[in-house]
Amino acid sequence: MQRLTRTAKISYGIGAFGKDLVYAIVATFFTFYLTDVCAINPVFVGNLFLVARLFDAINDPIMGLVVDNTRTRWGKFRPWIMLGTILNAIVLVFLFFNPGLTGSQQLAYVAVTYILWGVTYTLMDIPFWSMVPALTDDEKERNVISVIPRIFASAAWMLVGYFGLPLVDHIGGGSQSLGFARVGMIIAVIFVICSLITFLMVKDQISAHRAVQKRTSVREMLQVLFKNDQVIVVLILSLLFNLAFQLSNGFAVFYFKYVTGKESVLSLYLLVAGIAQLCGLFGYPFLAAALGRKCVFTLSAVFPIAGFTVLFLNNLPAGSRWLSETVSLSSGLVNLGFGISLGMLTVMLADVVDYGEYKLGTRNESILFSTQTFVVKLAGALSGFISGVGLAVCGFVANAVQTPSTQLGIRLIMTVIPILASLIYLGIYWKFYRLDGRFLEEIRNSLRSTENNR
Repeated sequence: MQRLTRTAKISYGIGAFGKDLVYAIVATFFTFYLTDVCAINPVFVGNLFLVARLFDAINDPIMGLVVDNTRTRWGKFRPWIMLGTILNAIVLVFLFFNPGLTGSQQLAYVAVTYILWGVTYTLMDIPFWSMVPALTDDEKERNVISVIPRIFASAAWMLVGYFGLPLVDHIGGGSQSLGFARVGMIIAVIFVICSLITFLMVKDQISAHRAVQKRTSVREMLQVLFKNDQVIVVLILSLLFNLAFQLSNGFAVFYFKYVTGKESVLSLYLLVAGIAQLCGLFGYPFLAAALGRKCVFTLSAVFPIAGFTVLFLNNLPAGSRWLSETVSLSSGLVNLGFGISLGMLTVMLADVVDYGEYKLGTRNESILFSTQTFVVKLAGALSGFISGVGLAVCGFVANAVQTPSTQLGIRLIMTVIPILASLIYLGIYWKFYRLDGRFLEEIRNSLRSTENNR
């Protein structure tokens, strides 16, 4: 099996950087933008996120089917990556543009642009991640290739988290509405440039190296999803991880603005988060080689549980000299575990593709990875729903001093829900996941033997 060049690996990472700049600005600040900048009822925001994902339940697997059945001179992944990028970049500009509408017109504008954003993101995200198992079937190489785009993606989240609000305030000239619009335009341009680099420099290899498959029907798509038992396990794990990850990132602005009373600490929390995630991603291949996947997976859940516990117990006043240290410790623990999970889940889903080929005789990267895209967006919807409805239940009032009961509610949403998600995440892995050790090696040897006999 030919190895990817260093240029191709870096180019793949650059594509992840661009697309996660987009996802990070939406996941981290869109709820805040709607409630605190556009003054939209948080209950509407929460319900919008949930309804949009119901549509994706059909849209995402169908998109995976379309990609798997694509045959072009550029392969089946890259054309969709480029098309989806251009469309999503255009929609992103309108997503953070406030045309000055009010009432039902404003709500309709927000709903339409957000749903369109989700649809166009799917066009690009599914083929992008579907390339991972098509690039190599070597375990060590796959660990590296899976981690590289996650490292670039984490760097994007770190930049958005640390510089996001300060940049919005700076280029908006004091107007957050104008600032968000301009930041959206900047990110859209960077996004297109990054995806163009991936399009030009990265090519899938396994799809061309193995025998050409017949086109997949809708019936066969359902068979791929429901007869591969490990798909369900990995998707549940991904949902729980992304719920904890996205809820804590998207809700952090409310926690630090209204509970700690020091909004500036948010940038520190997200900066440490980005650095810790990068450490987790860089360290994952070495930890997996030294300790084994099961031990490393356990650490990936234990670290966030410890970090969120520190944040929940934090009662330091805004002026305390220990506040920054406590926040840094909490963010470091949480996101070290998140970084490890980001690397592991990508590798695990790539292994599920191999398992599906071993068990069902078909290799359907895009169908299987479409489920990851849906799960990531579903987790974002659930976190948005929890945030919006939770704020309303807690008696939240935008841009005002919150009551003690409201502050407690914000604290619970920010910390306790991610702790519970992490505990369930760990339990399901130990109980149901089995693609490691000898069984995984048996799968790979069987596929290579089949390939050599062709």
